[in-house]
Amino acid sequence: MTQPVAGGVARDVAGSDTAPGGADTIQIGIAVDVPEPWGGLLTRRRVEAGDPLAVPAHVTLLGPTEIPVRALPAVEEHLDRVAAAHLPFTLHLRGTGTFRPVTQVVFVAVAAGISECELLAAAINSAPELRRELRFPYHPHVTVAQDVPPEVLDRAYEDLADFSALFQVDAFTLFSHSGATRWQPRRDFRLGGRS
Repeated sequence: MTQPVAGGVARDVAGSDTAPGGADTIQIGIAVDVPEPWGGLLTRRRVEAGDPLAVPAHVTLLGPTEIPVRALPAVEEHLDRVAAAHLPFTLHLRGTGTFRPVTQVVFVAVAAGISECELLAAAINSAPELRRELRFPYHPHVTVAQDVPPEVLDRAYEDLADFSALFQVDAFTLFSHSGATRWQPRRDFRLGGRS
């Protein structure tokens, strides 16, 4: 991931509309980036925890979802409409939480901006191409440790208990992934229909 979008940085890195190797499907995800200086700090903490899925810090709006490559234009049109219908908002990350014992995850909690994230996630998930069964109810958060030994989860939980970050969310980002590459940002979608 390149520049954080929460600070208002625009990017459009959409590449070819064919997946590498000529695949008919592509994995996508949609998230709000955590801007600097907090994003780098939380990402480093996840790496230091030995998390094999350490990716740049973000709040997920749509988790990994496989769609036909031909559906990308319709998905992007849908995301344009969703972004235009939702205003920018303030996101406050504060303290830690965990999903244990159900899943081995420690996260930084969303203290303010919960309902805005929930509304965005629900609107995004309303497209026929993006509807999917969720294993658990949507709960906005920033994962900082996952599937690592219990003592590492405990340390992440304790070390970030006093963490706090307050920032404006002006956009969300569509990411894509093929088996050969890491998650790559494709395009930002500005909230409130701002250019």
